[in-house]
Amino acid sequence: MNEKPLAFRMRPRSIDEVVGQEHLVGYGKIIRRMVIARQLSSMILYGPPGIGKTSIASAIAGSTNYAFRTLNAVTNNKKDMEIVAAEAKMSGKVILLLDEVHRLDKGKQDFLLPFLENGMITMIGATTSNPFHAINPAIRSRSQIFELKPLSPENVKQMLLRALLDEERGLGKYNVSIEENALAYFSEACAGDVRSALNSLELAVLSTQPAENGAITITAKTAEECMQKKGFVHDKDGDAHYDVLSAFQKSIRGSDVNASLHYLGRLIEAGDLVSIARRLTVIAYEDIGLASPQAGARTLSAIQAAERLGFPEARIPLANAVIELCLSPKSNSAYLAIDAAISDIRAGKIGDVPDQLRDAHYKGAKELGRGEGYQYPHDFDSGWVKQQYLPNDLKSKKYYSPKKSGKFEQALGEIYERLNRS
Repeated sequence: MNEKPLAFRMRPRSIDEVVGQEHLVGYGKIIRRMVIARQLSSMILYGPPGIGKTSIASAIAGSTNYAFRTLNAVTNNKKDMEIVAAEAKMSGKVILLLDEVHRLDKGKQDFLLPFLENGMITMIGATTSNPFHAINPAIRSRSQIFELKPLSPENVKQMLLRALLDEERGLGKYNVSIEENALAYFSEACAGDVRSALNSLELAVLSTQPAENGAITITAKTAEECMQKKGFVHDKDGDAHYDVLSAFQKSIRGSDVNASLHYLGRLIEAGDLVSIARRLTVIAYEDIGLASPQAGARTLSAIQAAERLGFPEARIPLANAVIELCLSPKSNSAYLAIDAAISDIRAGKIGDVPDQLRDAHYKGAKELGRGEGYQYPHDFDSGWVKQQYLPNDLKSKKYYSPKKSGKFEQALGEIYERLNRS
């Protein structure tokens, strides 16, 4: 039996064997056009693990018949790159798959750049990090950047069936019968990581005792045993983390309870109580705001309960808070009002504090006219008296525009409009 794992053996030998990533390798799409024209440029492929970055690189090499070498930006040194460069000088062209390209140090980068510029080395950088955040501009500017999408269960299933039928590289020499439920489990539980699915399938085939007739039956139970549920991967410092937080807030803002609970679940699985607490507090005051002011206090109470409980129980008060925030009326009026005020200040629209509002609690203040003419609102039956509070240059400015999405703010709005009319 070949010692290399099934996922390695089943790597595509040409662009036609690539599964998924139709937006890049489909007919008429950019990478396929580059291969057909044999006009390759260096590129950076980024996306989650196991979705085909190495496969596309090897397929490009196979389709063009160029030499193909693989290095890792962390574990391989400059000497290894010199060997690849020497081969490129001899043959005229080498395709170099550089894994973890975002970790490329300056010394290796400086050595590599001239070979990228003269075309002797076509680099295909692979990374799980967003290259616009993580990759040195010198490398990024010399490469085309392509985002790979997670593979669908149907994509994974296609690869599994191909491996079961392939007698040369796959498991076709075995008399394998796989239940539909088992195939579905492999395809779905891998969360788009075809490498994990293929290697788990191989383990299932090799570890299952054949029947008397030599048949190997893979049941759903076998699939579950051989493919332990793929662990949820969440890099708290990575680009995807902020995408999830953004989706979390936008789902609550959009009153979609189910989507909000989904993204909450992802953050809980990542164990990131700090980010959840901070984002919920922001949402309560930015998106719910004056439409339901008590939602903020209740959210803080839920966060305190979650912090005392810790996971897994912390998920319960957090879910309560998320559902309430989703279904609360929404108002960003306070957020917009303070931003408008700050915007004026930053633009230099400040003005002097009116004399009647200035501090009059010191000797000599009266001689300067400080506090003169100030009317104390509590001296009036209504608790309010019309007088100027804003600086002269801004005295007619209105920052706050009430919303009508909650009863509380509707009441505030009525008072606000009445005061403005007085």
